[in-house]
Amino acid sequence: MKTSFAQLPPTVLSAIEGVSDIKGENLVLLDLRGLDNAVCDFFIIAEALSGTQVNAMAESVRKRVREEADDRPWHVEGSQQSEWILMDYVSTVVHLFQREARAFYDLDGLWADGVKIELPKQYLIDPV
Repeated sequence: MKTSFAQLPPTVLSAIEGVSDIKGENLVLLDLRGLDNAVCDFFIIAEALSGTQVNAMAESVRKRVREEADDRPWHVEGSQQSEWILMDYVSTVVHLFQREARAFYDLDGLWADGVKIELPKQYLIDPV
């Protein structure tokens, strides 16, 4: 079953908007609901060129999701180092990386069995 962008939960939509507000690059949305070993329903993965931009994306996601979806992260990790910030909204986990850290941890590859949901073009910013 293919999920369209408009059918996504409010937390997912708001988090994607938050990443987009700060020009997060290489944005990927994975639907993990069909996997037996999935830790959540959706992964949102994006990258930035600096720790400052990663922090700004995390704050933008937090604000958008709180205001638009009335949701708050259950847990946040990585804010101190800003190489990889993980925001756990239980059914949705947002991964915000500096480019090198994303390549190293390769979540896209580790969870490649998930369904990649096509995002509207306005959310797609290719890496420089």
